[in-house]
Amino acid sequence: MTEGWLATLNAGADDEALAASLTACCGARRWVEEILGQRPFADVPALLAAADAAMAGLDDADLVEALSAHPRIGEQPTGSDQSWSRQEQSGLTSAAADVLEEIAEANAEYERRFGHVYLVCATGKSADELLAICRARLDNDVAEEDRAIREELAKITRIRLAKLLGP
Repeated sequence: MTEGWLATLNAGADDEALAASLTACCGARRWVEEILGQRPFADVPALLAAADAAMAGLDDADLVEALSAHPRIGEQPTGSDQSWSRQEQSGLTSAAADVLEEIAEANAEYERRFGHVYLVCATGKSADELLAICRARLDNDVAEEDRAIREELAKITRIRLAKLLGP
Protein backbone atom coordinates (compact mmCIF):
# COMPACT_ATOMS: atom_id res chain seq x y z
CA MET A 1 0.00 0.00 0.00
CA THR A 2 1.30 3.46 -0.84
CA GLU A 3 1.18 6.17 1.78
CA GLY A 4 1.92 9.86 2.04
CA TRP A 5 2.89 11.89 -0.95
CA LEU A 6 3.06 8.87 -3.30
CA ALA A 7 -0.58 8.09 -2.49
CA THR A 8 -1.45 11.73 -3.15
CA LEU A 9 0.42 11.60 -6.46
CA ASN A 10 -1.37 8.42 -7.45
CA ALA A 11 -4.78 9.78 -6.45
CA GLY A 12 -4.23 12.87 -8.60
CA ALA A 13 -6.88 14.91 -6.82
CA ASP A 14 -5.10 18.20 -7.57
CA ASP A 15 -2.92 17.85 -10.65
CA GLU A 16 -1.99 21.54 -10.57
CA ALA A 17 -0.55 21.26 -7.06
CA LEU A 18 1.14 17.96 -7.94
CA ALA A 19 2.66 19.53 -11.05
CA ALA A 20 3.98 22.42 -8.94
CA SER A 21 5.57 19.97 -6.50
CA LEU A 22 7.14 17.99 -9.32
CA THR A 23 8.33 21.16 -11.05
CA ALA A 24 10.24 22.02 -7.86
CA CYS A 25 12.05 18.68 -8.35
CA CYS A 26 12.78 19.21 -12.05
CA GLY A 27 11.87 22.34 -13.97
CA ALA A 28 11.40 20.58 -17.33
CA ARG A 29 7.68 20.47 -18.17
CA ARG A 30 8.12 17.31 -20.21
CA TRP A 31 9.59 15.52 -17.17
CA VAL A 32 6.63 16.62 -15.03
CA GLU A 33 4.13 15.53 -17.70
CA GLU A 34 5.84 12.14 -18.02
CA ILE A 35 5.58 11.52 -14.28
CA LEU A 36 1.95 12.62 -14.09
CA GLY A 37 1.10 10.56 -17.16
CA GLN A 38 2.53 7.33 -15.80
CA ARG A 39 0.47 7.17 -12.61
CA PRO A 40 -0.30 5.17 -10.60
CA PHE A 41 3.05 3.96 -9.28
CA ALA A 42 3.11 0.68 -7.39
CA ASP A 43 5.78 1.91 -5.02
CA VAL A 44 8.66 4.35 -4.57
CA PRO A 45 11.12 2.31 -6.68
CA ALA A 46 8.62 2.41 -9.56
CA LEU A 47 8.34 6.20 -9.23
CA LEU A 48 12.13 6.58 -9.14
CA ALA A 49 12.54 4.34 -12.19
CA ALA A 50 9.97 6.45 -14.05
CA ALA A 51 11.76 9.64 -12.94
CA ASP A 52 15.08 8.31 -14.23
CA ALA A 53 13.54 7.22 -17.54
CA ALA A 54 11.84 10.59 -18.00
CA MET A 55 15.13 12.33 -17.20
CA ALA A 56 16.96 10.23 -19.79
CA GLY A 57 14.37 11.25 -22.38
CA LEU A 58 14.88 14.99 -22.02
CA ASP A 59 16.08 16.69 -25.18
CA ASP A 60 18.30 19.79 -25.29
CA ALA A 61 15.37 22.21 -25.06
CA ASP A 62 14.01 20.35 -22.02
CA LEU A 63 17.44 20.50 -20.43
CA VAL A 64 17.63 24.27 -20.97
CA GLU A 65 14.21 24.59 -19.34
CA ALA A 66 15.31 22.47 -16.37
CA LEU A 67 18.53 24.43 -15.95
CA SER A 68 16.66 27.75 -15.99
CA ALA A 69 14.92 26.68 -12.78
CA HIS A 70 18.24 26.52 -10.89
CA PRO A 71 20.06 29.48 -9.36
CA ARG A 72 23.76 29.98 -9.89
CA ILE A 73 25.88 28.38 -7.22
CA GLY A 74 26.39 31.04 -4.56
CA GLU A 75 23.47 33.26 -5.57
CA GLN A 76 20.23 33.71 -3.69
CA PRO A 77 17.60 31.41 -5.18
CA THR A 78 14.23 32.65 -6.39
CA GLY A 79 11.18 30.80 -7.62
CA SER A 80 9.54 27.56 -6.56
CA ASP A 81 12.59 25.81 -5.11
CA GLN A 82 13.96 28.59 -2.89
CA SER A 83 14.11 26.66 0.37
CA TRP A 84 15.47 23.52 -1.26
CA SER A 85 18.19 25.43 -3.10
CA ARG A 86 19.17 27.18 0.13
CA GLN A 87 19.42 23.82 1.90
CA GLU A 88 21.36 22.28 -0.98
CA GLN A 89 23.83 25.18 -1.07
CA SER A 90 24.17 25.43 2.71
CA GLY A 91 27.88 24.61 2.38
CA LEU A 92 28.34 28.15 1.08
CA THR A 93 26.99 29.89 4.19
CA SER A 94 30.32 29.83 6.00
CA ALA A 95 32.47 30.49 2.94
CA ALA A 96 34.97 33.33 2.96
CA ALA A 97 34.21 36.31 0.74
CA ASP A 98 37.18 35.57 -1.54
CA VAL A 99 35.94 32.01 -2.16
CA LEU A 100 32.45 33.30 -2.99
CA GLU A 101 34.04 35.77 -5.41
CA GLU A 102 36.02 32.95 -7.04
CA ILE A 103 32.81 30.92 -7.37
CA ALA A 104 31.10 33.88 -9.05
CA GLU A 105 34.03 34.19 -11.48
CA ALA A 106 34.00 30.43 -12.17
CA ASN A 107 30.23 30.58 -12.76
CA ALA A 108 30.72 33.36 -15.30
CA GLU A 109 33.54 31.49 -17.07
CA TYR A 110 31.45 28.31 -17.12
CA GLU A 111 28.46 30.16 -18.62
CA ARG A 112 30.66 31.73 -21.32
CA ARG A 113 32.10 28.30 -22.16
CA PHE A 114 28.91 26.21 -22.11
CA GLY A 115 26.10 28.75 -22.51
CA HIS A 116 24.15 27.79 -19.40
CA VAL A 117 24.28 27.83 -15.62
CA TYR A 118 26.80 25.61 -13.85
CA LEU A 119 24.70 22.87 -12.29
CA VAL A 120 26.03 20.58 -9.61
CA CYS A 121 24.38 18.59 -6.85
CA ALA A 122 25.57 20.86 -4.03
CA THR A 123 24.08 18.84 -1.18
CA GLY A 124 26.75 18.14 1.42
CA LYS A 125 29.49 19.99 -0.46
CA SER A 126 31.57 22.89 0.82
CA ALA A 127 32.23 26.08 -1.12
CA ASP A 128 35.77 24.91 -1.83
CA GLU A 129 34.47 21.59 -3.22
CA LEU A 130 31.90 23.36 -5.42
CA LEU A 131 34.59 25.68 -6.77
CA ALA A 132 36.96 22.77 -7.48
CA ILE A 133 34.23 20.83 -9.29
CA CYS A 134 33.38 23.84 -11.46
CA ARG A 135 37.02 24.42 -12.36
CA ALA A 136 37.50 20.75 -13.22
CA ARG A 137 34.38 20.69 -15.38
CA LEU A 138 35.61 23.69 -17.36
CA ASP A 139 38.05 21.22 -18.94
CA ASN A 140 35.19 19.05 -20.25
CA ASP A 141 34.25 19.07 -23.89
CA VAL A 142 30.60 19.81 -24.69
CA ALA A 143 29.57 16.13 -24.82
CA GLU A 144 31.27 15.34 -21.50
CA GLU A 145 29.63 18.33 -19.89
CA ASP A 146 26.23 17.38 -21.27
CA ARG A 147 26.59 13.99 -19.57
CA ALA A 148 27.74 15.65 -16.34
CA ILE A 149 24.80 18.07 -16.36
CA ARG A 150 22.31 15.25 -16.89
CA GLU A 151 23.87 13.21 -14.06
CA GLU A 152 23.81 16.18 -11.68
CA LEU A 153 20.23 17.06 -12.62
CA ALA A 154 19.17 13.45 -11.99
CA LYS A 155 20.84 13.49 -8.54
CA ILE A 156 19.14 16.75 -7.59
CA THR A 157 15.78 15.49 -8.83
CA ARG A 158 16.05 12.26 -6.82
CA ILE A 159 16.99 14.18 -3.66
CA ARG A 160 14.02 16.49 -4.11
CA LEU A 161 11.65 13.60 -4.82
CA ALA A 162 12.85 12.02 -1.59
CA LYS A 163 11.95 15.23 0.24
CA LEU A 164 8.43 15.06 -1.18
CA LEU A 165 8.10 11.39 -0.28
CA GLY A 166 9.25 12.00 3.28
CA PRO A 167 10.70 9.48 5.70
